[in-house]
Amino acid sequence: MKISEILTQSPKPFPSIEIVPPLKGISKEELVSSIEPFMEFCPPYINVTCHRDEYEFRPEADGSYTRHAVRRRISETAVCGAIQSHFKAEVVPHLIGAGMTREQMENQLHDLHFMGIENVMALRGDCLVGEKRFTPEPGGYRWASELVEDIRSFEKEQGASFCVGVGAYPEKHFEAPNLEMDIENLKRKVEKGADYIITQMFFDNAVFYEFRDKCRQAGITVPIIPGLKPLSTARQVEILPETFSLDIPAELVREMKKHAADKAVCYEIGARWCAEQCADLLKNDVPAVHFYTMGKSDNIIGILRSCF
Repeated sequence: MKISEILTQSPKPFPSIEIVPPLKGISKEELVSSIEPFMEFCPPYINVTCHRDEYEFRPEADGSYTRHAVRRRISETAVCGAIQSHFKAEVVPHLIGAGMTREQMENQLHDLHFMGIENVMALRGDCLVGEKRFTPEPGGYRWASELVEDIRSFEKEQGASFCVGVGAYPEKHFEAPNLEMDIENLKRKVEKGADYIITQMFFDNAVFYEFRDKCRQAGITVPIIPGLKPLSTARQVEILPETFSLDIPAELVREMKKHAADKAVCYEIGARWCAEQCADLLKNDVPAVHFYTMGKSDNIIGILRSCF
């Protein structure tokens, strides 16, 4: 079933989860076991992230160096296959334009269509480590809107049909000069064929509500699903703003830093804050709540039990 259909038919908001493909060496059984605790809450779909290949330079006999792609994780396609074979939940693989040519993306779409997968998340992807500005592959994608457009073209050529989700940034993408222009870029993705939106994590619901209102005012009518992630360590109040260009409320920062020496207390503070966010969102007309698990389950399981 397509996510757009799930959103239309669900009588009430539901949780969805996002997992990171495991590092090479883990067994399929171990992967399934890590997902199993979430199934108590019947998430109708599971997002599977994708990481662009990294590169390393290896010395050659003549003294030169050659560049080699390094993939450290199991592919999202393989993870999706494992989930499909064990759980009654749709899978939503992430399609990352970064590092991909259009021909490579077409091959991946063929694989997903062959597997009977009907849902994808279309994302531009991040810069390489050390890269100051995003550089697309020759013949690749500069914007996620181009990827959405190519998916729709693939459907027409191959007789396929995908439900396409896209990402959004309630506090704007760090490359955008302002939130208004970032919302214009988001609208472009919708105009090219995106069916729904999942936001980046945020820690102040007022930011999400303002963002949602501005999207509606801009003419974006597709469902907007908030994305949440509970803080689990005091260190994250420094790491997450730097990594994701987001703000963390002063009250939460003070509490985490006050108890920085006690990991268990910080874990509880982060989970409690996220649970309060979730409960408030459910009272304010969200179609679903999406959780970034980052391979961890305990704190999110507690939040799901208290809210769903």
